[in-house]
Amino acid sequence: MNQAGPAGTAGPPRGGPVIALDAMGGDHGPAETVAGAVSAVREHGLRVVLVGRIAELTGLLAEHGAAGEVPVVHAEDTLAMNEGALASWRRPRSSVAVACKLIRQGDASALVSAGSTGGVVATSTVRLRTQPGVLRAALAVVLPTRPRPTVLLDAGANADAKPEMLVQFAHLGAAYAHTAHGVDEPRVGMLTIGAEPGKGNRLARKSSELLAATAAEPPRLDYRGHIEGHDLLAGEVDVVVTDGFTGNVALKTVEGTVRFAFDAVHEALTSTRRARAGALLQRKALRGLRESLDSESTGGAVLLGLNGTVVIAHGASRARGIERACMLAADLAAGRIVDQIRRRVTPPGRSTGWLHRLGHPDDH
Repeated sequence: MNQAGPAGTAGPPRGGPVIALDAMGGDHGPAETVAGAVSAVREHGLRVVLVGRIAELTGLLAEHGAAGEVPVVHAEDTLAMNEGALASWRRPRSSVAVACKLIRQGDASALVSAGSTGGVVATSTVRLRTQPGVLRAALAVVLPTRPRPTVLLDAGANADAKPEMLVQFAHLGAAYAHTAHGVDEPRVGMLTIGAEPGKGNRLARKSSELLAATAAEPPRLDYRGHIEGHDLLAGEVDVVVTDGFTGNVALKTVEGTVRFAFDAVHEALTSTRRARAGALLQRKALRGLRESLDSESTGGAVLLGLNGTVVIAHGASRARGIERACMLAADLAAGRIVDQIRRRVTPPGRSTGWLHRLGHPDDH
């Protein structure tokens, strides 16, 4: 690694997983990313390596008095925010590609990027590869439900999916809920247009049938059947499974509804003098509510099923969002999410993966 700062300056804390942070991605450029990295190192003791143009990053670190405190690995190229599925081939020396190389070499355990979701998914999938037995990697996001968060996947990595993939997504999501949220036996639901078993399109019906048929096989899955769109924030299950097209539409709908609701509440609370006085009395509760619904507070989406942990922060993330994304990546890597998924997809004694027993060994 090319470490920024003068010789002899203390490096990052020893111990714990190393997070390779794409410093060049995101709407707000490397300035906010570097600020988030410094906070993650100083406030939480994380081990973060910045990946990007070394001259630019060392200057930003110096502004925080952190020269030599956070290592830097040089990458001459970066993914544009509009990069899509061809990003991995167009930008082989991008900061995301270099970060993936660190993971492959064993110099890092996780990647964090606020860059283009399509570009990060494409690059990390090509360079890290899916785990043995995993048909497709899935993008998992956390919904702010009570009493604990709900995992939704796929949130956009696979617009076209097969039933066998959705069955695997259920196990990927269960591993995530267990590792990130401490749920011993996550409840799983299939997102469709009706609670009855026969409701939904062919994909949803077939996926639900396969989940019900295999739920009792090791590793056991607590499958609760269908849920509808109005149940997404009800906390009735811990993992919601769907294809990437439906999941992305559902996620964007929830985000838009939350923004609309907050704007409406803000307008109501500032419309009169009496309303403003009442809002002042409730500002602590309102601040807590906003915090719980803020997309930056969750850390970002997680691409599950690869040979490495990949966290994709929101493109508009500021320093706080980057810091949270690094914390999420460190928690997942420390919890050995990759191993958790491997055990679910390929339990002991089944070298080719349990899903291949369903008769689709060539889908991968």
